[in-house]
Amino acid sequence: MAKSKVAIVGAGLGGLSAAIRLANRGFDVDVFEQNSDTGGKAGSLVLDGFRFDTGPSLLTMPHVLEELFTASNEDLDDYIKLEKLNTICKYFYPDGKIINAFSDLNLFGNEIEKKTVDSKSSLNNYLNYCNNIYDLTSDLFLHKSPHLFSTYLSTKAFKTLLRIKSIDPFRTVHQANASFFKDQKLIQLFDRYATYNGSNPYLAPATLNIIPHVEYSMGSFIPKDGIYSIIMALKKLAEKKSVNFHFNTNVDKIKVQNNFVKGIWMNDEFCPYDIVLSNVDVLSTYKYLISDYSYRTINKYSKFELSTSAMVFYWGVKGKYEQLEIHNIFFSEDYKKEFDDIFTNAIIHNDPTIYIYVSSKYNPKDAPVNCENWFVMINTPPISNQNWKEEIKKSRKIILDKIKTVLSVDLEKDIIAEKVLSPPDLEKNTGSYRGSIYGISSNDRFAAFLRHPNFSRNISGLYFCGGSVHPGGGIPLVILSAKITAEIINKLHS
Repeated sequence: MAKSKVAIVGAGLGGLSAAIRLANRGFDVDVFEQNSDTGGKAGSLVLDGFRFDTGPSLLTMPHVLEELFTASNEDLDDYIKLEKLNTICKYFYPDGKIINAFSDLNLFGNEIEKKTVDSKSSLNNYLNYCNNIYDLTSDLFLHKSPHLFSTYLSTKAFKTLLRIKSIDPFRTVHQANASFFKDQKLIQLFDRYATYNGSNPYLAPATLNIIPHVEYSMGSFIPKDGIYSIIMALKKLAEKKSVNFHFNTNVDKIKVQNNFVKGIWMNDEFCPYDIVLSNVDVLSTYKYLISDYSYRTINKYSKFELSTSAMVFYWGVKGKYEQLEIHNIFFSEDYKKEFDDIFTNAIIHNDPTIYIYVSSKYNPKDAPVNCENWFVMINTPPISNQNWKEEIKKSRKIILDKIKTVLSVDLEKDIIAEKVLSPPDLEKNTGSYRGSIYGISSNDRFAAFLRHPNFSRNISGLYFCGGSVHPGGGIPLVILSAKITAEIINKLHS
């Protein structure tokens, strides 16, 4: 008997991963994408001979990606080559100090002892603590849905619930980090990891300290041909599994009748489907695609605090800048004030932390000879009546002035190609509600339970995957989101 027909709205990492898994199970899968190709937030931009990854810039938990290919009877190595970074990130502080976060923990420990008042043992103790949180939570919160009763029936889940204090939900990220380190620079370094899902380290639960474990203890990787090569590998695999793609196609509405999905409307044409899986931001899905059936859901989730958005300058620059690594952070002077401005005042801080990613340092093809491609990003609040034209102009000057101060480089005269991505662009191009990258923030100790589940509680046949639903944003979590959703669909619709 033929399996159900599935329409997937959005060809980002989550939509692609879910399409592959459902096709593996025999479902008839169509993917609809408003843009001309796959990628979503993890896209690719070519500008005057420069190529940029438009969003994610680092791969952690590569086993998650490997498992997807293994489950498809394929070998990841036949599609992409992963390389482990020697230096995960180079951190620049306002007083001129630089800390290199080496992937070799012995070297990183030596760096800490050399440049801070903390010790190698402080780092080891901290990462053991992070490891413990990961061991206790990964099965329960990363690989399964916390919104299903069956998740809590395993022995491991029961043990985790008995040791709830050990996953540290009652302290903030900052409070926990300050208990392990004395040096404010090191605390700031590890506080930064709360931003990986768009949250405030001074409010988000310390459970998020699983992220340093993932990056340092499990390893940080980059594909040889850039992050976008992951997208292209997934597209190739999906096509091999007979997934059908429909590009430059807007889904206008998801048809729901008597609380059951019936299909989708596009270009004034109705297409019947048994299942619809949205890889679009969950609030955008409810608000714009099924608003007639979602007043209560929209009202509920609109009350939750949104994650950060971002402003990105894609700069093609002349010259080679040996001062920089592949990944770089220029920290702000007052980190707490920066987050207060973003989340409380809904403004861009006047001294924002700057992230610079230069993929041409490992893939020379991403820039012309003797040039580099700079992906320059700052965190911003989501859209809230700001004048983004003015914010772009003001932020550009602040960033260039800070680069000049930190690197003693007048970069502006060397910029030969430029494009800007602002929160309104994110909303328009990717369906991110108010430009929020990760849906709701994790600025609440119960954030894991507040995030929308991978299925609709009210509409049968409607499912979700991606960074705005469980388990959250970032490449591995989005791929896991797709896995959780596909497993639920397969169980209920086989």
